[in-house]
Amino acid sequence: MNTTNTVQKIWDLCNVLRGDGISYTEYISELTYLLFLKIAKENGTEDLLPSGYRWNDLVDHSGDNLLLYYQEMLTHLGGEASIIVREIYKFPTTVFSHSENLKVVVDGIDKLDWHSLSVDGIGDIYEGLLSKNSEDSRSGAGQYFTPRALVDSIIKVMQPELGETIQDPASGTGGFLISADKYLRDHNSADSYKKKMPSYEGVEIEKGTYRLCLMNTFLHEMDANILLGDALTEDAKKLKQADLIIANPPFGSKSGSVRKKRKDIKFSSSNKQLDFLQHIYQGLKVGGRAAVILPDNVLFEDGIGKKIRQDLMSKCNLHTILRLPTGIFYANGVKTNVLFFTRGKTDESNTENTWIYDLRSSMPSFGKRTPLTQEHFGEFITAFGNDPHGIAKREHEDEKGRFRKFSRDEITKLDDNLDINWLRGGNENNKDLLEPDVIADQILNNLQEAIDEILELQSILNEPIESKS
Repeated sequence: MNTTNTVQKIWDLCNVLRGDGISYTEYISELTYLLFLKIAKENGTEDLLPSGYRWNDLVDHSGDNLLLYYQEMLTHLGGEASIIVREIYKFPTTVFSHSENLKVVVDGIDKLDWHSLSVDGIGDIYEGLLSKNSEDSRSGAGQYFTPRALVDSIIKVMQPELGETIQDPASGTGGFLISADKYLRDHNSADSYKKKMPSYEGVEIEKGTYRLCLMNTFLHEMDANILLGDALTEDAKKLKQADLIIANPPFGSKSGSVRKKRKDIKFSSSNKQLDFLQHIYQGLKVGGRAAVILPDNVLFEDGIGKKIRQDLMSKCNLHTILRLPTGIFYANGVKTNVLFFTRGKTDESNTENTWIYDLRSSMPSFGKRTPLTQEHFGEFITAFGNDPHGIAKREHEDEKGRFRKFSRDEITKLDDNLDINWLRGGNENNKDLLEPDVIADQILNNLQEAIDEILELQSILNEPIESKS
């Protein structure tokens, strides 16, 4: 049984819940409760769970009301188990409304061949389920799921090291932290890893996503300190100064919160991404490095945005910007970049040159038909080089003209606007400037997604659609 097949089998179980009006995101949250019980049995960690509230107790329950018994289990685990278990089952609610549906899902999970899976395989299955959830545009889950190819590519150039404090202040389901941990385990012996373990920290504001992150890091056997809170408030005091910060902060305006913003954020803004950027460069140790995904407006916004860019380039060496293709996030048309920077020894004049890599112009429109893979980042990784701090000199621009250097003086002459384009007019949405095959990719990709939506609706209705041709 391979990971992909197992993910699909578990995912298929959600079909029984459609009649209850349960969304994919709610299903994933429910799976967190159930999979924890099942995996604790399979990997020998059931001693974390109180007797009488374990997987076999649920499977073997013979009473009339399985759902009521399950609700009692959740409540007990949220209050009486070990610390990590209590956190995962904190504020428990179930989306099941019928014992029959719960029984089908429990039996389906129980019948899978878990014995053939390694610990890594179990963790990969859970991440696979999170990925499946993010593909459903209606769920909104893509807002906290960064594409794996992008995550792994960022980690590859950032080169985490043993003993470092590695932080994600907008951790979502934990993808960056998990990728960093995998990188460290792959590049070091087990003994070296145990002797000089990294310190992982994450902050997540949404309770359901926080639970998913706890489960995800637990299944990957990581000792991670994940906080339920908001890094833009006084909750940030619980975080250490970091050696490495990697993040995909939430986009949009900060609204609806009555909690006071931190006083140490110098330039107050209504845009979350601008506040998160300040948190990140202020949260680095001297010599600490960061990679953060941000929308285009951070590069060109005037007023507060300009002041923050100036502050960033003074306090840090903003050595690289990666302009990302469109279509890789759940919201169609969102334009994003990765900013790579290193905190200076002083707070003045740390940026001398900024290299910009344009991976957006004349690129395909990514989606179901054209998935984003790590191969798409291969040339960027080569161009970036082997220095995660951005200190090593880059002598040449790449042959394709995607990688260009701009001095601090040149940026000043552009009024500190970093939204710099030079390839084919720099406007990937102007179809007069796109290659025909790129336009064709975009059309076919949109068509495929429309077909997928129709097929899904057909399966929900369980009624065949007759052809009129």
